[in-house]
Amino acid sequence: MSKRIGLYPGTFDPITLGHVDIIERAVKLVDLLVVGVAVNKDKRPLFPLDERVEMVREQMEPIAGKSGVAITVAPFDTLLMRYAEEVNADIIIRGLRAVSDFEYEFQMVGMNQALNDEIETVFLMADARYQSIASRLVKEIARLDGDVTGFVPASVAERLAKKLAG
Repeated sequence: MSKRIGLYPGTFDPITLGHVDIIERAVKLVDLLVVGVAVNKDKRPLFPLDERVEMVREQMEPIAGKSGVAITVAPFDTLLMRYAEEVNADIIIRGLRAVSDFEYEFQMVGMNQALNDEIETVFLMADARYQSIASRLVKEIARLDGDVTGFVPASVAERLAKKLAG
């Protein structure tokens, strides 16, 4: 029997508690989870790619230990479906927070199925505690010297503070 491989892609600039929640639930569906950190130059990330990968890896260690599921974290700078094929993913995992997420994701699924209809997309609804969290908003709150500790892991909050301090 082959392993079920899931791919959870994102920019993770920075990783939030909402992302962590989706990952904690995604490991229940797969034998191996690949967290793909997208380059995505269009979003002009605050953190460089290597630091985003490092932040995600820090959060994955306890999840992998608790779940017993292998989790790998790697950057990618290619078409999502091409990357999914490279890592032999059976499913792509996406989180949904609101109707606006659904509309965007609905279009993406259609395009992705046209590229490879063998890879399924699975949507996990954000936990109610995390539905309002978006990396973009977290960065804005941090830039304005607000408290982001309820939105990101503690180590990420520290990195944000250092990054924006100078």
